[in-house]
Amino acid sequence: MALYFTSINSGSNGNCYYVGNNNEAVLVDVGISCKEIEKRMARLGLTLNKVKAIFISHEHSDHIKGLTVLSKKYNLPVYITVNTLKSSKLMLNENNIFTFNHLDPVWIGDLKVSAFSKFHDAADPYSFSIECNEVRVGVFTDIGSVCERLITQFKKCNAAFLESNYDVGMLENGNYPYHLKRRITSGKGHLSNNQALALFQTYKPEFMSHLLLSHLSKDNNDPALVENLFKAVAGKTSVSIASRYEESPLYFIENHKDKEEEYKFNPYLHQPNQLNLFHI
Repeated sequence: MALYFTSINSGSNGNCYYVGNNNEAVLVDVGISCKEIEKRMARLGLTLNKVKAIFISHEHSDHIKGLTVLSKKYNLPVYITVNTLKSSKLMLNENNIFTFNHLDPVWIGDLKVSAFSKFHDAADPYSFSIECNEVRVGVFTDIGSVCERLITQFKKCNAAFLESNYDVGMLENGNYPYHLKRRITSGKGHLSNNQALALFQTYKPEFMSHLLLSHLSKDNNDPALVENLFKAVAGKTSVSIASRYEESPLYFIENHKDKEEEYKFNPYLHQPNQLNLFHI
């Protein structure tokens, strides 16, 4: 069974990621409007009727601003921690609110969703990996620094959305105020191109087929620069940019290990000397 994935939008203007199999799917974050998500998914040939749950990474507006409308319209369960919900100040249907814990898997049909805590300046931030049939896709954005938890999860992924937020030189020489530059680089802000590249080069598993570079800064990064930087060391891994303006293509990975070969009887393989084990 294949695992399909796409970035509906990625950036400080809104984040939303889709991962699913043939029967069910989940969204990680809903940072753009319900109407825009519907429109972009339709262009990809996807339907929200297949989405069975929403997982929220943290309470910043670019991750939750479309959540109330979307979850209500489609009566979707929302997986969100208690502290994130409190900090979000959202009014959600209490019957559709569920929590999760660090590394405790949540099953959505055949999808296994695992969350791990991360460094970010939010109340209770998490990243996620989604697995089906031994194929795993990670959603790793809004991470202030590379930690052992991130490394452990990244090494298991067949595909990943990985934050590559800013170029160090562009940020240092840009127009952001000092306090904002300090927040971004604090270890609880965002990953730089260099940090993301070091993670990729050092810990990329041989079986990683796709890397979608995500949450690029509009003012402190350059998509072409980032793409070239990673492609130079990517090997067989396909590298692309998750756009802040439109959906990415719909990608998929299929696990061929579980496909049983159809048995066909071949009489020429069964000669008499093979069948007559005892010659008298």
